[in-house]
Amino acid sequence: MPKIALVIAMLLMPFMSFASFLNGNTTTTPGSKEFKQQLMGSPVYIQIFKEERTLELYVKMGEQYQLLNSYRICNYSGGLGPKQRQGDFKSPEGFYSVDRSQLKPDSRFYKAINIGFPNAYDRSHGYQGQYLMIHGACVSVGCYAMTDSNIDEIFQFVTGALVFGQPRVQVSIYPFRMTDANMERYKHSYYINFWKQLKPGYDYFTANHQPPGVSVISGNYVISKPVTPTAQPQLASNYSLTETK
Repeated sequence: MPKIALVIAMLLMPFMSFASFLNGNTTTTPGSKEFKQQLMGSPVYIQIFKEERTLELYVKMGEQYQLLNSYRICNYSGGLGPKQRQGDFKSPEGFYSVDRSQLKPDSRFYKAINIGFPNAYDRSHGYQGQYLMIHGACVSVGCYAMTDSNIDEIFQFVTGALVFGQPRVQVSIYPFRMTDANMERYKHSYYINFWKQLKPGYDYFTANHQPPGVSVISGNYVISKPVTPTAQPQLASNYSLTETK
C-alpha cells in the first residue's frame, strides 16, 4: 500500500502543478522551484553532450522548447563514438526515445530511464547491447550516470510529460556540441561519417527550438521537420528494464 500511495502522489503532483500553469499562475521567478512545478507535465526534450559532460532538459513553452536546466553528467564510459557491441563499455550516441514502459523508479541505481538501445539505426548495423540508461548513483558502465538529486528532477519531468500525453520523449545524444568548429576539429576521426549524420539534428534544434523528425533509411539517420508538432521518432525497441550490470 505505501508503494501504491507513492505512485499516486507522483502522478497527482504534475497534475496539480500543470493545472496551476494553465490557469495563468506564472508569476514565480524563472528557474525557481515553484516555476518548475508549474511546468510539470509539459512536453520535454533531452540533449546529451559527451565531451562537455552535460545533459540538457528542455520544456515546451508555447510553440518552442526552452532550456529548463543543465546538469553535469557524473559519469559515462568508453570515450567518444557510438556503442557498437556488448562489453565495449561505450555509452551510446544517436537519436533515441522513451515511453512510460522505459521508466524504472525502483532501479538499483536509484532511478533509471532506459534510452532504448539498440534503436533501428543500431540494429541495422548489428550493434549490440542492452540496459543502457540515464540513472543515478554516479557510476557507469555504458550508461549516463547522474547524481541522485539530478536524476530526481529529470525523472520527474520525463514522467510528468509522459503521464500528460507526450507519447515519447526524444533523447538526442551527441559526442560534443556539433558546431562547425568542432566538426572541423574532429574531421579526421574514425567516427566522422557517423557524426555527420547527427549534425543535422543538432542544427535543426538550434535553429527551430523543436526536436527534429528522425528516421532511419538504408541504415542512415535522416533528419526532417516533424510531421506534427508532437511527432516523436519511433526508434526504440528490443529493450528491457531488467538490469544485469
